Amino acid sequence: MEKNKELRVFAEEIRVETIKELAHLGFGHVGGSMSVVETLAVLYGSQMNYDPKNPTMEQRDRLVMSKGHAGPALYATLALKGFFPLERLKTLNQNGTTLPSHCDRLKTPGVDMTTGSLGQGISMALGLALGAKMRGKDFTTYLILGDGECDEGQVWEGALSAAHLKLDNLIAFVDWNKQQLDGAVDDVLDLGDIGQKFEDFGWHVQQVNGHDIDALLEAVESAKAHKGQPSMIVLDTIKGNGCRLAMETFPCHHLKFKPEQIAPSVIEAEQVLAKAREALEVR
Repeated sequence: MEKNKELRVFAEEIRVETIKELAHLGFGHVGGSMSVVETLAVLYGSQMNYDPKNPTMEQRDRLVMSKGHAGPALYATLALKGFFPLERLKTLNQNGTTLPSHCDRLKTPGVDMTTGSLGQGISMALGLALGAKMRGKDFTTYLILGDGECDEGQVWEGALSAAHLKLDNLIAFVDWNKQQLDGAVDDVLDLGDIGQKFEDFGWHVQQVNGHDIDALLEAVESAKAHKGQPSMIVLDTIKGNGCRLAMETFPCHHLKFKPEQIAPSVIEAEQVLAKAREALEVR
């Protein structure tokens, strides 16, 4: 329980720093960054093996943020874990930055794969997992897909291949936040039951509330223990969760805003963080 409270604090720290870096820029991918905050907190706060002082450590676990537009949330996570100074978050998507709008492994310490061309991340994650199997390496590859991204045929080619190859060292998430760039997923291209689709393709599937730390922890640990199949965790999330500006805007994939529009969201996120810290201090 104590660990879960620590992860709740970490999640709110990620949320605050992500909103602040986007607020400093004045535009960006707010919605999809907010909906993966808890997943990143659980992975980097509890489940993944990594070393901020040695980002390319051979035995580290890998993360492929296939929905590369959620880079701002990943950058905040990496900064909070010491991969680079927090101050660098203010350079997001500016000339000369090491923090581009979409993830780039050649620019950002701690980023394992360049992503943002949607649909391709699953192939790269599959390659990492297969390579580990072939070389006898004991690390886990994690993959985060967007639900709108699952419109891409390459996602399903990768899903079929991963199951055929029995890549049980691959744990994937679909951020089922029900929105994509220009509308609701159901309106653009209805995916039906995403979890059932992956199960039909041969994956071990779980569905959880993607903002519930306890449920996420249990699901990841269950996925790690499951052998013989790749694992998919469908995250039932709210796009823009924890950022009022995003939650009140539809669609909220990419937003441009004035300081006075985002300021209340920063204040509210900081207040939630303060309460989470207070709950941790109560023994």
